[in-house]
Amino acid sequence: MKKKYFFPLLLSGLIGFSSCDSASDSATGTARMEVRMTDAPGDYEEVNVEIESVQIHAGEGDDEAGWTTLDEINPGIYNLLDFANGRDTLLASAELPVGHISQIRLVLGDDNTLKLKDGTVVDLKTPSGQTSGVKLQLDAHLEDDVTYMVLLDFDAAKSVVPKGNGGYNLKPVVRTITQAIAGGIKGKVTPAEYKPGIYVISAANDTIGGFANDNGDFLIKGVKAGTYTVKFYTENDAHNKTIENVSVSQDQIKDLGTVELE
Repeated sequence: MKKKYFFPLLLSGLIGFSSCDSASDSATGTARMEVRMTDAPGDYEEVNVEIESVQIHAGEGDDEAGWTTLDEINPGIYNLLDFANGRDTLLASAELPVGHISQIRLVLGDDNTLKLKDGTVVDLKTPSGQTSGVKLQLDAHLEDDVTYMVLLDFDAAKSVVPKGNGGYNLKPVVRTITQAIAGGIKGKVTPAEYKPGIYVISAANDTIGGFANDNGDFLIKGVKAGTYTVKFYTENDAHNKTIENVSVSQDQIKDLGTVELE
């Protein structure tokens, strides 16, 4: 049976999300999180780690009941040096309840290796003291419908430690960064029976959108900070409407209030 280790890497979160939802979804009280991994360069050809899952701890303390496994995971063996010099990769993402998150940990398999400059491949050992979980502090608060990124900045050069017998240990040195990366736009159209399609258009003509629900409510998530044109399209273009210069910040949901379609 494969032995598992808990191991933290660089997460960048929570996290891009482009989608269309009705405003009724906001009642569930969730935020979108993405976990990304990046790395500082190391003097090796490859530093390969097997990633099996990512977990987030909500609230204070360290009880096991507080840990949640992110359900959208990209498991596999990753060469950390592929993500140096500003590059990163998405490890996992999920919709999480709003509120405080305090810690993060990564579950690793045991297929971890190091490729030296001369081409030699050796096992990369995780010290026995890490089997109970190597945990990192986050101290972040998730707001309703906002998209977050958690970035775990893994320093490969400092984390790979040579042993006296020619082997190598993996003792992670990690910096965590958490930030909101996208907000959204919500409101209510009237009359609700028009059920318009809604398009949020950036200055570069990038477009995301959705529809109002039966009550006229709408919520467009995953809108990055910037200024947008919001267009409402009805059947046969009979009651279209355009609102320009809608400013969105990355950490809030912009409320357009009631939009009257004449």
